[in-house]
Amino acid sequence: MSQLTQILMEQLENKGMEPAIIHGFVRDPANTILVNLHMTLLQINKRLHLLGWDDFKLDYHTLQLAIACFEAEGLKGLEHRPAIWFEDNFKTHKGE
Repeated sequence: MSQLTQILMEQLENKGMEPAIIHGFVRDPANTILVNLHMTLLQINKRLHLLGWDDFKLDYHTLQLAIACFEAEGLKGLEHRPAIWFEDNFKTHKGE
């Protein structure tokens, strides 16, 4: 796991996200951003709300950290990745 990914996982945990669902959450912003690279934070949060993430609101700094992680992986390369790929690549330190 890259250092950026580890920081993102810790940030999400510190914001109250359960470690077991982080990989599922990370997949949704990745796919959301792929739909429209120019979405605002408000638009991304609305999309995440529609996808069932009612209890979590993404903040600007966490979004920027996630985007940096996605870009490190090659954002286009994340398109249509199966859930298992996100599970394997976005595990928290507690889940390893």
